[in-house]
Amino acid sequence: MNRVVYVTGAASGNGLSIANRFLRSGDRVIAVDLNADALDKCREDDWKDFADSVVTHTGDVTREADIAASISAGRDAFGPVDIVVNNAGITGSDQASTLHLTPIEEYDRVMAVNVRSAFLACRAVLPEMMERHAGVIINIASVAGLVAFPGRAAYTASKGAIIQLTRAITVDYAQYGIRALALCPGMIETPMTKWRLDQPELREAMIARIPQREIGSADDVADAVHYFAGPEAHYFNGAALAMDGGYIAI
Repeated sequence: MNRVVYVTGAASGNGLSIANRFLRSGDRVIAVDLNADALDKCREDDWKDFADSVVTHTGDVTREADIAASISAGRDAFGPVDIVVNNAGITGSDQASTLHLTPIEEYDRVMAVNVRSAFLACRAVLPEMMERHAGVIINIASVAGLVAFPGRAAYTASKGAIIQLTRAITVDYAQYGIRALALCPGMIETPMTKWRLDQPELREAMIARIPQREIGSADDVADAVHYFAGPEAHYFNGAALAMDGGYIAI
């Protein structure tokens, strides 16, 4: 394929696997991340064989100017964006716990990274997608948007908001040939979950709550994103799709 794919949080975890998956398919990637060193390392390691197919941009995805600059850089190199994957996300610090204990500043930070960034990226690409009557937006939500995570009020609220933002895009833009989906991973092995999964007792407790009795991988997420962004999934629109080994089934 030869699509232009915009990926936020692309230098690690799910974002890196997503970028890698599209590159292996012959697509071109605009890789955006706040960590310049991590992007450079990806270029040297993961993307060394795809130098002409990747544009990297260091920026803060909560800032409209940074989103605009990254999309402009990608457009100059490859043309308009075909697929947006809003992957950047945080759970928040230890202070972002139950609602009455969460500082307002920490709540705002979680909502900015997890929701505002997706709003800004979609807002930037939708006009061109409308003109071309084509485009796919995949927002990485979480099972926390479908069932509440204890002690993570801001994170849970942000992922619920991403699901509703996705549905709003479908309702307003499906008539223009644009699809939007919210992918809702459960427990996935990434740098964000490493602190928990590296502790044997916490890992065992997590696996015990998953009917499939295994932790998902970033490659699982990437494969799902790649499929749902493709033509075989053309009738999926506005859905919140859980991929969690059965976690929310019980």
